[in-house]
Amino acid sequence: MSNIASKFFKYRSYTPIPFLLLMFFYEDANVWSLIIGFIIAVTGELIRLWGVSWAGSETRTTGSVGGTFLVVSGPFGRVRNPLYVGNILMYFGLGVMSFSIFPYLQIIALLFFFIQYHFIIKEEEGYLSKTYGKGYQDYLKNVPRFIPRFTRYKASNVEQPPFDLKAGLKSEKRTLQAFTLVSLTIFLLWFFRRM
Repeated sequence: MSNIASKFFKYRSYTPIPFLLLMFFYEDANVWSLIIGFIIAVTGELIRLWGVSWAGSETRTTGSVGGTFLVVSGPFGRVRNPLYVGNILMYFGLGVMSFSIFPYLQIIALLFFFIQYHFIIKEEEGYLSKTYGKGYQDYLKNVPRFIPRFTRYKASNVEQPPFDLKAGLKSEKRTLQAFTLVSLTIFLLWFFRRM
């Protein structure tokens, strides 16, 4: 794993913190930014939950990339990186909610996360190519990296883990707590600023 990809992968849970601090400090929310941003952020979290319910808790690893299965079911049948798509939508939605330094902070955050995920995904794709060979190459050719396809990719010869919403919710517990805390903080900052 390259040094920059390794750092991005290891600390990917912490890279949003500077953006969150700026969102709180420069909060300038309004009713519409709260509603629209919340809808975008919830959409991102639902995509994450759907993906984690298929991929399992292996998505939580911080040591190195890897996985037991080549998951092509659920959202992975439409886009190769649904968890990162979900993250980007969640971060963007929270940024819209706060309306902080709009639209500059949101654009800079989007660019940063696209760059971060570019490096991480390159490493993950290298691992998956080595581990799953032709099965992954077929998947790579047919499923886009970030923009979902309309029809689901099907690979009947690739063993899949079972869909497990309970395990997905357990794995997403920390993300759901953080999402609730950040959303509530933005709402309260807006509410008390109006009083």
